[in-house]
Amino acid sequence: MSRRKFLLTSGVSTATVMVTMNMGTSLADVPAMVATYPRKKIAKLSDLKNDKPVDFEYPDKGAYAQSMLVKLGQEAGGGIGPQKDVVAFNNFCTHQGGDLTGTYKADTKSMGACPLHLSTYDLTRHGILISGQAYQSLPQVLLELKGDDIYAVGVFGLIFGRYDNLQG
Repeated sequence: MSRRKFLLTSGVSTATVMVTMNMGTSLADVPAMVATYPRKKIAKLSDLKNDKPVDFEYPDKGAYAQSMLVKLGQEAGGGIGPQKDVVAFNNFCTHQGGDLTGTYKADTKSMGACPLHLSTYDLTRHGILISGQAYQSLPQVLLELKGDDIYAVGVFGLIFGRYDNLQG
């Protein structure tokens, strides 16, 4: 079979399967996958200082559950508080689980470089990869502010080494 014939055949096959799968089913019929997480108080907003990380464990005390909360001093994706500058992230690289504890850099508002392969993440943009071998953003701990209390309520992204974020 020629390359041209292979590509044409695979394209037609893919289109046929997609049309067949979508007959009678709309996206509105597919339920969203929602995971529940424990709600955990992790800090007080009034205790936070710009660029001084606070360590905590979430969503459990299992492997790779160590996380960091920080007030960046500038607005960030997923940030809470009056300036929307308080964010939290899991401390482990998504590539091979390198420990990022203590790698926060105030001048660039980033975490890394990972000690294994130098992956670095932008904390102002939901932990998106800046450079390195990783191919996923750093898992962001979802936060909720009630009065002065900061609660962790979920994780956006998969924690390294887990098939779901609730195993421990």
